[in-house]
Amino acid sequence: MSLKKQNFNLEEQRQTLFTPGRTAAILAGAAILSFGIHNIHQQTNITEGGVLGMILLLNHWFGLSPAVITPVLDILCYAFALQYLGKNFLKVSLVSTLSFAGFFRLWEQFPPLLPDLSPYPLAAALLGGVFVGTGVGLVVRQKASCGGDDALALAVAKLTGCRIFRAYLATDVIVLLLSLTYIPLRHIAFSLVTVTVSSLLVDFIQDFGCRNQPAEAGETLPDRAAAAGGTAGKLQQHAGKDRANGPQRRLPTKL
Repeated sequence: MSLKKQNFNLEEQRQTLFTPGRTAAILAGAAILSFGIHNIHQQTNITEGGVLGMILLLNHWFGLSPAVITPVLDILCYAFALQYLGKNFLKVSLVSTLSFAGFFRLWEQFPPLLPDLSPYPLAAALLGGVFVGTGVGLVVRQKASCGGDDALALAVAKLTGCRIFRAYLATDVIVLLLSLTYIPLRHIAFSLVTVTVSSLLVDFIQDFGCRNQPAEAGETLPDRAAAAGGTAGKLQQHAGKDRANGPQRRLPTKL
């Protein structure tokens, strides 16, 4: 009986964690992100910082497919930051990471579907930032990540005590400096444009229609969601008890 109850709880948790709307948003974000990187970043040598930039760096120097590199780097980042992240975040991020790798493999089967924007690096940087920011924003809004950037940045922020945006900036700058080995300095400047545009879009999409309080440094999205959900659940539970016990708590009136 207990085993059946445990299996039921696991199935209920899975259905709650991967609702149709949430799954569709994650798939859409992974598709948009991988499409932009394959059709813009790889074609124009406009790179990204963090894990995405490292993927392009390894692809250029060693010919490793992003479909293979992405899960490997993400697993390393998540393993490093496992103790700082919630289990639900890791579960959903696993699905989004595999979805990103799968869509990237799909786009690799076709020639570039967008015109070569190499003669127009500013346009490539802006459009690439839009694709990356929109794709990542859709996934992050679902309390997940398409890459290990979030996990790595949160871990660095916890270990060093610095603010989260500094941790993101540090990883981006390090990868962009390494990218100077195959990308001219002029293109790295445009890469900074891409990073800025994508970061602004991620913030906009994540907070669109929401009035969340600012998260503290090192606080994960699942932690905030769990805390909010727990508080709401307790309030509803107490309200239910008050309604159920309300008539019984009335003081007797004198005649």
